[in-house]
Amino acid sequence: MAQAVVIGAGPAGLMAATQLAAAGHSVLVAEAKPSVARKFLMAGKSGLNLTKDEPFDKLINAYGPAAEWLRPIIGEMDAKGVQDWARDLGQELFSGSTGRVFPTVMKASPLLRAWLAELTNAGVQIQTRWRWAGWDGKDLLFETPEGVQHIQPNATVLAMGGASWARLGSDGAWAELLAQRGVSLQPFAPANAALSMDWSPHMHPHFGSALKSVRWSAGYQTSRGEATISAKGLEGGGLYPLTPELRSGAPLVADLLPDVTLDVLRDRWRAKKPKATLTHWFKNTLRLTPQKIALFHEMSKTQGTAQDVPELLKHLPIHHAGLRPMDEAISTAGGVTRDAVDDTLMLKALPGVFCAGEMLDWEAPTGGYLLTACLATGRWAGRAAADWLDQRLPG
Repeated sequence: MAQAVVIGAGPAGLMAATQLAAAGHSVLVAEAKPSVARKFLMAGKSGLNLTKDEPFDKLINAYGPAAEWLRPIIGEMDAKGVQDWARDLGQELFSGSTGRVFPTVMKASPLLRAWLAELTNAGVQIQTRWRWAGWDGKDLLFETPEGVQHIQPNATVLAMGGASWARLGSDGAWAELLAQRGVSLQPFAPANAALSMDWSPHMHPHFGSALKSVRWSAGYQTSRGEATISAKGLEGGGLYPLTPELRSGAPLVADLLPDVTLDVLRDRWRAKKPKATLTHWFKNTLRLTPQKIALFHEMSKTQGTAQDVPELLKHLPIHHAGLRPMDEAISTAGGVTRDAVDDTLMLKALPGVFCAGEMLDWEAPTGGYLLTACLATGRWAGRAAADWLDQRLPG
C-alpha cells in the first residue's frame, strides 16, 4: 500500500509526488484522464511560460488578495526556484523582453518526459484512468477500468485543478465531495477570461487580428497589451489581468493611443483639414491600424459628437456581453478557501489531506504566475505531507 496518494497529475500533483518521493515515501499518483499533465502540455503548445523573472515583491503582488497567503509558499519556490528546477531536469531556458521565462525548445513535452523519468526512477507509481469518487470510511475510492479500487493511504494530496478546460481534466467535480465533508469553498468563477462581443458585420474582416499597444482599464486596474478580435469576442493577455474587475461589473475602457497625450490629440484634431474623412485622418495623421479604426467605429457609433473624437480615442467604452463561459477561461478563481486549510495546506476538516494548485482559492494573470503558484503550492503540500508521514510512521 502506498504511504501517500496524490490525486491529480498536473504540475501541482507531480511536484507534490516529487517531494514525497524525495523524502523516502512510497507514492501513488492517480489521474482521471488517459494521460498526465494535459493542461500543462496544452499550455506548452504556444510556448511554455514557466515563470516571470522579476523581483520577488513584484512577483508576489501579481496574486492580488491572496498574495500574503501565498508569500511564504512562493518564497520557497519563486521565479529563481522554478528556473533552477527546470534546469535540473536538463532544460535550457531563456527570458523574453518582458521577463517571461520559457524552455529554449518552446515546448512542454521534453520537460514533462524528464520529470516523469525522474519520478519513475524514484519509485513513484502513476495510474491513469483512475477517477476519484470520494471516500468509503477511511478509504479513497477510485473508479478504474478494473472496477472500483479502495486505497487507504497515510497521507493524501489533492491536486485536481480548478473548473476550466474540463476536457483536459479540470472539471471541478471534486468540490461537491469536499463540501460533503465540511470543507469551506468559494464558488468557482472565470479568471483570465475572454469577453463575449456582439460584433456587427463591420468587424468580421478583422477576426483573428490583434489590437496592439492598447491600454485597457476596468475599475481600479489597468493593463497594457494585446487583445485578439475573434468571432466570439476579445481575448488576450492585455485583458486577462482585468478579469476580477470585469467579473464585478466594472466597465471596460480602451486607450487606443497610450503613448499620445489627450492635449496632443486635441491639437491634431483642430489641425485636421475640413474635407478629410475621419478614417483618412486616423490612417494618415494618427497611423492607427485597421483593427483600431474598426474598433473605434464599432464602439463609438452611438457616443458623442465629432468634437469628442480625441476623448474617445483615449477613453473608448468597450460594450461587451460579459465574460465567456468559465470552461473556456484559462484558469478559475474560487475553490478551497484559505480558512479551510492550515499553514501547511492541510484541510482542517480532514487531517492528513492536503491541497495544492488551482484547487485553492487564488488567481493570477497569465505570464508565468499561474504555473509558478501551482508548482510552489505542490512543493509546499508535498513537503508538508512528507512531514506528516515522518511524524506518524514507524522509524
